[in-house]
Amino acid sequence: MAAAASLHTASLSSSSTLLQHNRRSTLSVRSVFPIPAFNSRRSCTQIRASFTDFSASPNTGGRTELDALSRFSEVVPDTVVFDDFERFPPTAATVSSSLLLGICSLPDTAFKGAVDTALADKHCYGLESPEARMTCFVNKALVNVGGELSKLVPGRVSTEVDARLAYDTHAIVGKVENLLNLYNSIDVPAERLLFKIPATWQGIEAARLLESEGIQTHMTFVYSFSQAAAAAQAGASVIQIFVGRLRDWARNHSGDPEIEAALKRGEDPGLALVTKAYNYIHKYGHKSKLMVASVRNKQDVFNLLGVDYIITPLKILQALKESTTPDDDKYTFVERLSSKSAFAYNFTEEELVKWDQLKFASAMGPAALELLAAGMDGYSDQAKRVEELFGKIWPPPNV
Repeated sequence: MAAAASLHTASLSSSSTLLQHNRRSTLSVRSVFPIPAFNSRRSCTQIRASFTDFSASPNTGGRTELDALSRFSEVVPDTVVFDDFERFPPTAATVSSSLLLGICSLPDTAFKGAVDTALADKHCYGLESPEARMTCFVNKALVNVGGELSKLVPGRVSTEVDARLAYDTHAIVGKVENLLNLYNSIDVPAERLLFKIPATWQGIEAARLLESEGIQTHMTFVYSFSQAAAAAQAGASVIQIFVGRLRDWARNHSGDPEIEAALKRGEDPGLALVTKAYNYIHKYGHKSKLMVASVRNKQDVFNLLGVDYIITPLKILQALKESTTPDDDKYTFVERLSSKSAFAYNFTEEELVKWDQLKFASAMGPAALELLAAGMDGYSDQAKRVEELFGKIWPPPNV
């Protein structure tokens, strides 16, 4: 598989396969980010997942703000599967410890069998070490659920890599190769997959090794330019920046040079990081795609126009879809990020270095260090909770 395989193209229009599945299932799937949802006629508990479209095609009808914005960026839904989800259908997915916990919290879901089958796996069952057996069960569960999701969405499935391995390059690579082998055993091709890795230095080095083998990586918890630039140099397929979380940090903290510089220029620190990272990737020809999450309002979306992907909460998508735009030239949207903006952007010598571990560590300010650690702590806690839960319910009922 080519390392630079293009993203699967899909539409924001309805998905008949997902709709049919939704009509015969009582499962509701929600994003891992806490977002408002449209009213649903269902009262069942929702399972949290990360259904994000890495590949929605622009709608150039020009009748709504969403149509107009989609001419510049792929405005993608952080969405919920429910009865009338056709307006913003999920076209890609993330499988994670959070999703496994959600599946196990309900007595009967479309994915419960995938978890039960993992817990009954003969190979895992035969391992002598309790630690090895539990790791095998969890890996099998992630892949079984990911395989089911790959049948429901036309885009890619991103699989979360255990954050407790985030500071061990070889352990990350080993984990990803193990997961990929399991996906291969159930006939899910590598081009349908991403592997979501925290953007520590060791995680970025793991991405470099994996991408050299044609395995696509998705770097998460990016909160500094050094992380974004190093991930781009490593060839990561997707780099995800959380604009709202950086803004929140800046409101309550001080002392981060990167954030202080943005504030001194009168810029929002999250949007400033996206601008610099986008221009760096596109000016110097890196293959990475930039994904923006933690979008808090419509103005954030307007300020990000031109970035590769904007993961947008449903409340904002609804507002964009319901706002009409005149057909004349009096109402226009400004493309803030483009090849032109990248060419014109000036970087310092310090920003154009070949990143190594020492330079990377020196450039990581307190915001990135704290937010990265907090994100990984959350992921690690969820992974531990899955293991504790599996330990209580194993062995499962006959499947």
